[in-house]
Amino acid sequence: MQRIMVIGVSAGAGKSRFARRLGETLELPVHHLDAYYWTPGWVERDKKEFRCMQQELANEPCWIIEGNYNSTIDIRLPSCDTLIQLQLPLWRCLWRVLKRRIQYHKKTRPDMAPECPEKLDYEFLKFIVTTYHDRQKFQHHLIEEFMMKYPEKQVYILRTPKEIEAFLARVGK
Repeated sequence: MQRIMVIGVSAGAGKSRFARRLGETLELPVHHLDAYYWTPGWVERDKKEFRCMQQELANEPCWIIEGNYNSTIDIRLPSCDTLIQLQLPLWRCLWRVLKRRIQYHKKTRPDMAPECPEKLDYEFLKFIVTTYHDRQKFQHHLIEEFMMKYPEKQVYILRTPKEIEAFLARVGK
């Protein structure tokens, strides 16, 4: 496991925290795509620039890249040797998003671009709820195709906090 891609069914699945912990355990650099996508003040980065940045990351010899960004998944997927999906239930994702909002009130999360303080609004909650099941289906098909195309690569689907903790303990040995 030298090039690890971490995806999740939703915001709040725990991708960033998991990637940080995995990076510490394996001593690999961690890259949070949110920090590359957003620029100060919640301004979206130019799409071509975002793609170029990811290509540079994917060309590195070892990494953990965390985030969904389906429009650029084609850059990361062929380069990774391990794909990890966090597939937690919708209610847990929503709870974590609310908890994160309280924890980082008027602050920028460590995995976010500078000057992007944590925010939560109706549109974001609606996005989480309305895209959860479609994202789950998309990622299911993505993983199936990935396993058929790259049978030599590793895939892990973690569905509960207990499975996540067990996985981190296992790779830490």
